[in-house]
Amino acid sequence: MTDFARRRTTMVDTQVRPSDVTRFPIIEAMLSVPRELFVPASRREAAYAGEHIDLGENRVVLDPRTQAKMLEAADIQPDETVLDVGSGLGYSSALAAHMAEAVIALEESAERVAEAEAALAEAGVDNVAVVEGALAEGAAKHGPYDVILVEGAVEHMPDALTEQLKEGGRIVAIFSEGSLGTVRVGYRIDGEVSWRFAFNAGAPVLPGFEARRAFVL
Repeated sequence: MTDFARRRTTMVDTQVRPSDVTRFPIIEAMLSVPRELFVPASRREAAYAGEHIDLGENRVVLDPRTQAKMLEAADIQPDETVLDVGSGLGYSSALAAHMAEAVIALEESAERVAEAEAALAEAGVDNVAVVEGALAEGAAKHGPYDVILVEGAVEHMPDALTEQLKEGGRIVAIFSEGSLGTVRVGYRIDGEVSWRFAFNAGAPVLPGFEARRAFVL
C-alpha cells in the first residue's frame, strides 16, 4: 500500500521548502491535503512528482513548486474570499481553503464540478463551493473577491475577471510568453490593476484566455 503521507512530507521537503516558500499556512496545507485524491485515478502514483499532472483537454494540476509559490504570492488571509479559476479536481481550492474563509472553485463542465465536489468531500474540505461556468467570465454573482487564483496560463487576461476583484485585492496568474512563462500578481488599486513580476513558471493556456488574434482579410 502506497504511503502517500510520507510522499507528502517528501514533496514539501524537496520541492516546496527549497523554493523559498516559508509561510506556515501554506506548508501546513500542503502537508495535510491529500493530493492523490485530486488527480485522475490512473495518475495517483505520480501525484507527488515535481511536475504538472495532466487532466486532459490541455488542463493540468500545477506542479507543487508552482502551486506553493502562487499561494505565497497571493498572501491569502483568514477572513478573505478566494475565486479559484480552473480548479480542476479541486486540489488548489483545498489548499486555499486552509488559508481563506471561503473559496469559490470555478470549472467549465458539470462532470468536472461533480468530480471536484466528490474529492473535496472525501478530503473533508467544507468551505469550498464548486460552481460551473466559463473560466474567462469568472463567477461575478459570488464576488467581489479578495483574491483570484488562475490555475493555468493566460495569454490575455479578460477584464470580466479582474473587475471581480475587491479594491486592494490580488490576482495571481501565469502569463504565457512563447515557450516560457512568468507568474505575476495584479493589485487592484483605485479601480485599476497593476501587475508585478513574482517568478518564472509555465503551464498550458486555459480555454478562453488565448491571445486575441488580429483578423486579416
